[in-house]
Amino acid sequence: MLGLIWKNLRGPVAICAVLAPLSMVLEVFADIQQPRLLSEIIDIGVASGDLSFVLNSSIKMISFSLVGLLAGVACAVLTTYSSSQMAASIRQAQFEKIQALSFAEVDSFKTSSLITRLTNDVTQMQQLLEVLLRGIRAPLWSIGAVGMAFFLSPKLGIVLCLSVLILILGVFLVINRSTSLFGRVQAEIDNMGTAARENLLGVRVVKALTLEKKRFSLFEIINKALQNSSIKAQSTAFLLLPLITLIMNLSVVTVLWFGGRMSIAGSLPAGKIMAYVNYLLQLAYTWSMLALSMAVLSRAAASARRISQVMNTPPSVVDPTREKHPDGSALTFDNVSFGYADGECTLKEISFTIPPGSKVGLIGATGSGKSTIAALAARFYDVTSGAVRIGNVDVRDMRQDDLRRIVGLVLQDSLLFSGTVAQNLRYGDENAQDEELWAALDAAQAGFVTDLPEHLESRVEQRGTNFSGGQKQRLNIARTLVRKPKVLIMDDSASALDLATEARLREAVARWINPGSLFVITQRISSIMDCDFILVLDNGQVTGSGTHRELLLNNDIYKSIAVSQLGDEVLK
Repeated sequence: MLGLIWKNLRGPVAICAVLAPLSMVLEVFADIQQPRLLSEIIDIGVASGDLSFVLNSSIKMISFSLVGLLAGVACAVLTTYSSSQMAASIRQAQFEKIQALSFAEVDSFKTSSLITRLTNDVTQMQQLLEVLLRGIRAPLWSIGAVGMAFFLSPKLGIVLCLSVLILILGVFLVINRSTSLFGRVQAEIDNMGTAARENLLGVRVVKALTLEKKRFSLFEIINKALQNSSIKAQSTAFLLLPLITLIMNLSVVTVLWFGGRMSIAGSLPAGKIMAYVNYLLQLAYTWSMLALSMAVLSRAAASARRISQVMNTPPSVVDPTREKHPDGSALTFDNVSFGYADGECTLKEISFTIPPGSKVGLIGATGSGKSTIAALAARFYDVTSGAVRIGNVDVRDMRQDDLRRIVGLVLQDSLLFSGTVAQNLRYGDENAQDEELWAALDAAQAGFVTDLPEHLESRVEQRGTNFSGGQKQRLNIARTLVRKPKVLIMDDSASALDLATEARLREAVARWINPGSLFVITQRISSIMDCDFILVLDNGQVTGSGTHRELLLNNDIYKSIAVSQLGDEVLK
């Protein structure tokens, strides 16, 4: 936990983080003088009627108060600056780490959990640093008060020393117990984020199927679990407050009892008893403030573990130490098998080659592994066995940036980022000129952009919600075309288009990509009938390959798909 904080305190931020507790030391030193000066006013000035002594001591008290005020303000400013900068550093480092993780690691963490770790957990670390830098007031006050107590009266100093030791023990026990409870709270927040995200992204489906009551019930269960976990954790943390109050009240009674007897015996002036009571009251206030911060400390300990899990997770897909460059752009799957983290084998001994300048189709039922082939070609995952090659080079021997400049992938999910049409297209190539953008839009059959009020500068809302499904697909295709890949993989990326528009799109894209290769993954027979050859995938295995006519004659799976989509006439 402390290692994570220190790692993200650098340069001026680290200096501010050091100056903040030093300012607190000065503030505590100034505040500790007040009870001592007050006892001297009573025991010396008031007892002897020395008005000048009272006045001089009062001026000292005011001076120390001003010093404490300035030191406290400095500590607050330095703490706020250093904690905010530290949180920004952790957030940036964690975001970059998440971007570097492969799909396998992102799948294992879950998207909602990563969002919570990037936001809520980082906020907890920020609050923790604030507590650490300002919370040292309690131990500083304890050390100073115990020292002054022994200076004023060694016998009563023992009472104060025992009180502090009991407080430290209580704090340790409560933190030890509540840390694990707050870990559970953070996990429940993840579950809440998952449920909320699913409901927001699927709100149309929920309303279409009138699932509101079921979703309400599910959310209520998750919400109740979070509520119960929070109550248990917060209640444990806040046990410190009544414990501190009890210990301090007993200490005050003890000091008054023994101090009163010593005062009656003439061995302890009344002013020193008042100083003791003041020290105890200040300790009670200081430790009470610390008790209120214990929830932050316990929760941050759990958050630090969760952030460290992300930061310490090595990506399974990494660039090679010695990269190789392919001498061609042929895409080859050489006896490839692959399984996800659950262990089930999704692809089994897949072999094929897509030579440059060719147009290849891949068809199969839902869940047969078509999208997995696309993901392996772009090296979103590493194969379990076998090899994927570009030219003569295994993709694991290429830098990921180099590979993805060669292999352009248009995914099923037509995701657009908030911004403008031009900004979204330039994610394919940030240096692309407007003429190139318009050419890519024309090839992608996205002529609707010319009808938009501001054309390329027209606004794109988050996730492209102001465009239809077909428009988003065409913009996604145009974005990949701007990249000018040598191998273009279209993973069911024109499913929302009508057949006539899709036919024009295929023809225009084939011209655009030439002399590169086009790999069309689809469930529509009409999308791949004109391909040079077609692969048929079933249960993770290639069950046939050939032209449209050859497969109609030789492959029962392909034949049944063709008949179901195009009718018996396709066989004539």
